[in-house]
Amino acid sequence: MRIRKSSGALLAVAVATAGIVGGCGGGDSVEPADIVLRGGKVVTMDGQRRMAQAVAVRAGRIAFVGSDADAAQRIGPGTKVIELGGRMLMPGFVDAHLHALAGGRALLLCDLAYAPLTRPQLAQKLQACLDATPEAGADTWLEAVNWDRQSTAALDADPTRALLDNLKTTRPIAVTSSDFHSVLANSRAFALAGITAATPDPAGGKFLREAGGAPSGICEDAAGFQLKAAIPPDSEADQLKQGRAALAALREQGITSFMDAAAGEPHLRVFKALRERGELTARVNLAINLDAEHANTAPADEIAQAKALAAQADAGAPVPAPGVRARVVKVFVDGVVNAPADTGALLTPYLQNAGTEATPQWVPGSNLGQLYYTPASLQALMLATVDAGLDMHLHATGDRAVRTALDAVAATRQQRPGADFRPAIAHDETVAVADYPRFAALDVMATMSFQWGQRAPYSIGDTEHHLGVDRFARMEPSGSLRRAGARIVHGSDWPIDPFDTFLALKVGVTRSGDPANPHSAASLAPVFEGPINADPALSRDDVLAAITVNAAQQLRLEKEIGSLENGKFADLIVLERDFLTVPDAELGRNRVLLTMVGGQVVSALDGLAGALAPQRAALNARARVLSPRGFAGHAIPSQVPGAPHGKGNGDGHNH
Repeated sequence: MRIRKSSGALLAVAVATAGIVGGCGGGDSVEPADIVLRGGKVVTMDGQRRMAQAVAVRAGRIAFVGSDADAAQRIGPGTKVIELGGRMLMPGFVDAHLHALAGGRALLLCDLAYAPLTRPQLAQKLQACLDATPEAGADTWLEAVNWDRQSTAALDADPTRALLDNLKTTRPIAVTSSDFHSVLANSRAFALAGITAATPDPAGGKFLREAGGAPSGICEDAAGFQLKAAIPPDSEADQLKQGRAALAALREQGITSFMDAAAGEPHLRVFKALRERGELTARVNLAINLDAEHANTAPADEIAQAKALAAQADAGAPVPAPGVRARVVKVFVDGVVNAPADTGALLTPYLQNAGTEATPQWVPGSNLGQLYYTPASLQALMLATVDAGLDMHLHATGDRAVRTALDAVAATRQQRPGADFRPAIAHDETVAVADYPRFAALDVMATMSFQWGQRAPYSIGDTEHHLGVDRFARMEPSGSLRRAGARIVHGSDWPIDPFDTFLALKVGVTRSGDPANPHSAASLAPVFEGPINADPALSRDDVLAAITVNAAQQLRLEKEIGSLENGKFADLIVLERDFLTVPDAELGRNRVLLTMVGGQVVSALDGLAGALAPQRAALNARARVLSPRGFAGHAIPSQVPGAPHGKGNGDGHNH
């Protein structure tokens, strides 16, 4: 692939068969483009799924999509020409559910790297992080991330604060699970947080306790937020570093737009500051996180606060340069269906072992998981959201939580007929078969994290046993929902897993991981190879639509992004390998070689590196941390329970 400036002469270009998507005819006079990308396989993702060879960009927008021969008419003396060498060019990826500041922050902390660790191995890793920072004072918190609690519990047992108390330190310690729904802390941390046996469980969470009532060490959901509220807030300089680290990971993954799915005031402030510095390299969309305790009792007031915060984001129509928008609220309807937490709300109880470890007998127990909203309060909250002109994004992992969310949408559609409202239910890990067609009937988007549809420590083993045969057979039902007419959207939920977009898309297509990819559980042991279950897979077109046009629809940006069409923003990526033709087994072994946002190249590798302006290259160098495939979490709210909006600690997770 080559990049060069045009000499001004019309180029002799070999013409292959290509679908023409707009542009001019043979002799028409046209304005020269700023950039022409030609000689590629252009996958437009438009309504007709037309293909082309070349794209012309002018003033941050797509000015032409069509053949190389017709693109030649767009080349003038100042046009930059990028030779694609047959590579696949497509719309930029739109990640419709992730946690950018949490991901950026996690890149800078003690990283447990999602490894399956026994309790002694966990203690060893934490001690190594402590030993690596001897300059830290006695009151400096050690924060560790990407702990695979499910693996520790399966390999050994859930750890307690005693494990951390035995480390060689007096520092407070908080270890956050990779799904961000559990926090393990030592006694010093509990003391600084003022949490004792007399401390009640917060709304939307609980402290695991010893026989006498004292916290045993693990805090689930809102209880984890309560503990981590004792951690001193990051400085604004630290938060800018986290934002830069996140944007670096995003642009190298080809993410040109994203939605931060549990945002607060810090997110708004950080990304606006980076935009003002010319460092924003993706379109930022924020889902303002709601405080469940306040939202349950005063829904209209909670929505009014969220709308006031959202009003500080960009107003008016989007422009080619990336900006910061906020017109969505985020609601956690339940916890997680993964063992050992088992806090996702189910229609029938989780199973428990009435036998022995050697001869287990799995029978229904009494645990139905947790709903963090009553059906009535969720419906009232949704009505207030619609009346405020906002959309709602609902976290729901269990089939009872999904049904509760769908019921709320049905009531809202009935009470506000004709309202312009775009609800999305995220995760949908277990859905009752009867509810599959309700997504399409109620016009509810299903925002899925495709990588969860593989065999992994969090999906098989105890989780499989606790869910039971029937529910596990329907685990991660992207294909069934698609067949029932649902609009499927992809959201990575980064940093819950290693940030690997192509692996996620591969799992969406094959329902299995990749033994050759270190980010896949299939690389750990043969037990994690093969399909997770027999639920239908998605097609390649399905997964590409989910991360382009469908995700743009969720963000209300379908007129601006998601497909390559004249007049839309020039948000596009160039892939190393052709996603439409590479063998199934190799779908996850790909790279983004060039990322363009609003007509500006923000990342470029290998033979396309020359497309990156020197100033942009210098800005990118400031943000490079650890690994270009930054990996670090599943979101937890950005609010301390009961605190006003904007008082979180800046990463979308109260740390």
